[in-house]
Amino acid sequence: MNLDDYSVYSQLTDEELLQIAVERSLCDQSTSSSSSSSAPVVLSGSNPTQRLPEPPRHLNYVPPSQPPPPNPPDVPPCANPPTGQFLYEAPKRQLSPLKSLIMNGDAEALMALVGQKSSSLMEPDNEGSIALHEAAFYGQLQCVAILIRAHPDSVNRCTLKNQTALLLAAGRRNVSCVDFLLKNGADPNIANKDRETPLFAACEQPNEDIVDLLLRSGAQVNRCSIQGGGALHEACRYGQLKLCRMLLEAGAHLHTKNIYGIQPFFIAAQHGHADIIHLLAQEGADINGQAGDGASPLFEACKNGHVSAVNALLFLKADCNQSMKSGLLPLHVAVQNKHSRIVSMLLPVTSRVRIQHSGISPLHIAAEKNSDDIMELLIESGFDVNTKLSEDRSKMYKDRRITAVYFSVYNGNLQATKMLLEAGADPNLDIFNPLFIAVQLGQMDMATLLLRYGANVNAQISPQPSRFPVAILLRMESLPMLKLLLDNGCDARPCFHCPYGPKSHPAVRPSSHPIEEMRISRDAPPQRSIQFCEAVSSSSFWLTAGPIISMLLDYVSHVRLCSRLLEVLESCSDWAPIKLKALPPHPLMQLCRLEIRHLVGVQRLKLIRTLPLPMRLIRFLHYDITAHSPDVHCYDTK
Repeated sequence: MNLDDYSVYSQLTDEELLQIAVERSLCDQSTSSSSSSSAPVVLSGSNPTQRLPEPPRHLNYVPPSQPPPPNPPDVPPCANPPTGQFLYEAPKRQLSPLKSLIMNGDAEALMALVGQKSSSLMEPDNEGSIALHEAAFYGQLQCVAILIRAHPDSVNRCTLKNQTALLLAAGRRNVSCVDFLLKNGADPNIANKDRETPLFAACEQPNEDIVDLLLRSGAQVNRCSIQGGGALHEACRYGQLKLCRMLLEAGAHLHTKNIYGIQPFFIAAQHGHADIIHLLAQEGADINGQAGDGASPLFEACKNGHVSAVNALLFLKADCNQSMKSGLLPLHVAVQNKHSRIVSMLLPVTSRVRIQHSGISPLHIAAEKNSDDIMELLIESGFDVNTKLSEDRSKMYKDRRITAVYFSVYNGNLQATKMLLEAGADPNLDIFNPLFIAVQLGQMDMATLLLRYGANVNAQISPQPSRFPVAILLRMESLPMLKLLLDNGCDARPCFHCPYGPKSHPAVRPSSHPIEEMRISRDAPPQRSIQFCEAVSSSSFWLTAGPIISMLLDYVSHVRLCSRLLEVLESCSDWAPIKLKALPPHPLMQLCRLEIRHLVGVQRLKLIRTLPLPMRLIRFLHYDITAHSPDVHCYDTK
């Protein structure tokens, strides 16, 4: 290029030259098709839908930002708006004329500015960028060549973020610009403020040609960024097998760790690149190298569900029993993220002893995450369904849960709960019985299932929150739930044990619901035990108190109603018969039924249906029919 012949523009000022350049650029945009590889440009008056390309993440280079759109002109409301003008103009990007012509690759206009020795070519903008940086960023090779030949000493000029033209071109994959800059003195080892070199950028935005150019030009392969990662880390992250080979041949270190203790091999496993895993292992990488938190490459591959990477690591004999600092194993994290195929791969090679030492079974995690298919897989593999959380892990939960059954019941997962119970899970191991969860949430199916498999309907909590069964306290306003509990042996007699009897009761602090006084956590025990008469007389039960008392009376023999219960029943005229129900003598049929149920025992009540008795009698013993049903031929003491 001849940079001396500028006779056509010799009499024009810089401003006039820039104006001509902009006009020419706009004209070229409207008359010619865009076959150039340069990025689209947004100028005043151009298509507002065109956008500047976004820069790569690591470069922190942002083209001139678009200012906020101007406020629309004040237009008085009318049926016929003014014509001949736009009410709202498209926002215009504020780009300098110089940047506009560079972005459009207008080499002729740029040469004119060089001929005029325009000072604008070397004037930095508010980000410290000069014309050369813009030309390199947008891949305008002709413009780069003109600017370098006019100002050769600017080849290594840096922006405010210490970015050179070479770094910007490498990050944008502008191969021809990188090649030209290197041939004209660009230093391949000048890093930005994040200590990222052009080689780092070329691996983050993978381009084999640029990496080859930089390595042949003396780029230091083991330079690390401010986070400690090098070019090999980035090549592994993006699965660039060929780049990894090039870097290794150039002397890249396999064991370089970033600030998180992560090596390139770890990165390859983390992102599931099995081919790179094999390559680095052949070169001597540490296949069990742990990160700062103790995570291993296998742990990360399992966490992210990379089946091929897990298979490669297992083939290389990676340690399946290497735990994180938290104690979790690869199997735990595979279950946690519901990667069933990986779980099946890890089961044969994971130590049950190491799982036990971790303080948490994969079954706990499967139950917590509602992973029914994985739970089935674990049960079939022989995991103990009654394994308890360690004390430290149990303390992580406010309710101090310890079993997988508790997790499933808490989640309302009926299928998983049934699966565990059928496999032999004991529903009575937790401090707060899982049955209480089902009762409190009103889950009839879940409560029925738990009772069928032996849940203790009379379980208590230490310290005792109430002087009557906790299960009744939790949901006595639900008559179907209350009947289910009573049918399955819940002891109703303590409900009528009142220390005050016929005497007047002390005033009770008002409460919207007695359950609010109960505290499940050991760290916050209830201040006192709640009496049934106090609970049922609260405002939340004023509509159902009578039916509740009536139902309880069907499951007890000789009891006396305290003064408070009498007050409750007297508050509604319809409840008068309930008071008589409590008075002796009691029906002989009821007394017989209660005695038989008592002799059978709570845990064997469900076996009554197997006895060789008439179905009508079995139904009677199960409260399926009333004591006065005509189907039952027994005599009433009355």
